[in-house]
Amino acid sequence: MSAENSNPPSVEQRDPQYFGYYAQLQHQQNMLQDTVRTSTYRSAILLNGPNCFKDKLVMDVGAGSGVLSYFAAQAGASKVYAVEASDMARKMKKLVDAASEPLSRNGFMKDKIEVINAKIEQPDLPIPKVDTIVSEPIGVLLFHERMLESFIHARDTYLKPGGALFPSKGVIFLAPFTDAGLWTETIGKARFWQQDSFYGIDLNSLYQDAKDEMFGMPVVGHFDPQSLLSAPTAFDGYDVDFSTVSVKELQDMTIPFRWVSNYTGIMHGVAGWFDLLFAPPPYNTNNAQEDLNAPSTVVEMSTGPAAERTHWQQVRFLFKEPLAVNANQVVRGWMRCIVNDMRSYTIYVEAVVGDEGGLVDLSDPSNIATDRKFVEDSVHAHPLRRRGMWELQEQTYNYSYSPGMAPQESKPEYMCLYEPEGNMVIDMEGTTPAPDASNYINF
Repeated sequence: MSAENSNPPSVEQRDPQYFGYYAQLQHQQNMLQDTVRTSTYRSAILLNGPNCFKDKLVMDVGAGSGVLSYFAAQAGASKVYAVEASDMARKMKKLVDAASEPLSRNGFMKDKIEVINAKIEQPDLPIPKVDTIVSEPIGVLLFHERMLESFIHARDTYLKPGGALFPSKGVIFLAPFTDAGLWTETIGKARFWQQDSFYGIDLNSLYQDAKDEMFGMPVVGHFDPQSLLSAPTAFDGYDVDFSTVSVKELQDMTIPFRWVSNYTGIMHGVAGWFDLLFAPPPYNTNNAQEDLNAPSTVVEMSTGPAAERTHWQQVRFLFKEPLAVNANQVVRGWMRCIVNDMRSYTIYVEAVVGDEGGLVDLSDPSNIATDRKFVEDSVHAHPLRRRGMWELQEQTYNYSYSPGMAPQESKPEYMCLYEPEGNMVIDMEGTTPAPDASNYINF
């Protein structure tokens, strides 16, 4: 997509496949069984029940199985409009209708939930202005699948002034990582095409295409938090405030980063994840409560590598050529995320070693070529600069990391990360303590 294109691409051609996927109970079950996700939403809704749900009109955008609508009914909502575009709406209605049967255990939702089988963007839906909107519009790295745009459309069209949004904010975190095994596995896949006699056939002409393809696939999966060369703090996130962000802003985002490496090592790419925050209004006063004596009703959830696992996992973007970094060196750059016509985003990253005024300047992300020229233009080649381009929907998966199987006394050098000598503290037994957990965000 060209940066100059003022009309974002349509996702209509992808909708049948997209909604067909979410119409299947097995995929709804996968999300429901994510206990971090489901229990966090339930806690946020019930804890804020007295102020944001009890006797309120509520909308559930992209309701899916309807679980958030059911939680809203449990919290005392007077009416819930469950908007779902897929055929899951029919299955949801079956469950809602069963609440009217004698001796139903779901009597709390009787006459409370109206299922609307439509896209929220369709005009003239039979929905009044509501007090609260709930939704789970979240994908990999927060914005994959572009459901956030529907969430914001619902806010602009149906939410009363001063109404509540659950969730109210997302925060994206980026960090440099090392993983020689993952990089080697990826280049190994490409090297299949670097042979001159596959059953007598020379495949070499496709090697570069294979390399571009393999390294252009974001790697989704959990990874060891100790593989980060620099762990972001709570202040390093990129905020997406759902109470103020516009659809246009969601369609082209640039996330700046600046890291100071804790180790000497090899940076194989950029890792990303997100946090969600559920807070009641008002949203223009740093989420301050009108009654300062009221108990806190802000609920947070993280998908970070040190947090409890979720179905979103984390995502890593591998450089085709790793970047050598010394301890205490600055790595700075940006990630630009532009919507594409596959219900996702095209990701552009530039990273350079050295602070401002150093040996290499950082490019202006607003002026880059938004196509393959971004990574192929030799003008920007420099030993201290790396660029990459990825299609977020072209995901591959890596499940090699299992926390229970990791060595209990894991050391940075096991991952070829080397602490500066001044930081090496030797204990009585001559071993180096594991990194202080306080260096990481408390996920």
